[in-house]
Amino acid sequence: MLRLPAVVRDDLVAHAREGAPDEVCGVLAGTHGEPSVARTSRRATNAATHPRNRYALDPPEQLDLMRDLETDGDAVVGFYHSHPRGPPAPSDVDASEATWEGYSYVIVSLGGDEPVVRSWRWTGDGFEPEGVRITEN
Repeated sequence: MLRLPAVVRDDLVAHAREGAPDEVCGVLAGTHGEPSVARTSRRATNAATHPRNRYALDPPEQLDLMRDLETDGDAVVGFYHSHPRGPPAPSDVDASEATWEGYSYVIVSLGGDEPVVRSWRWTGDGFEPEGVRITEN
């Protein structure tokens, strides 16, 4: 289960809309566990060669983001990225590049009439659907 404050969800959706038609990405920060609580999101630059249908966090930038969130007393909860035209489900590429076992991978889909936010936990072998509970700010 991932607890996601409405303000964080709204920021993820805003980031996805601002970046479209490219995919956007970032880090979720808060408390990792069961459930995980994402108190904030940190936007990252999509460093993918083909950002229209892929995302990649730049390793030095990712390290800086992680240091910043740890300085603020948070831990990595997971990562997020957008699917500007596709469903809120991990692609084969997403699965081949996932590395953080037990962490949340949130996908913001802009492919329908309204944005959809879904989360998946990486098991090391594949993604499993993870419930998302939107909470008050």
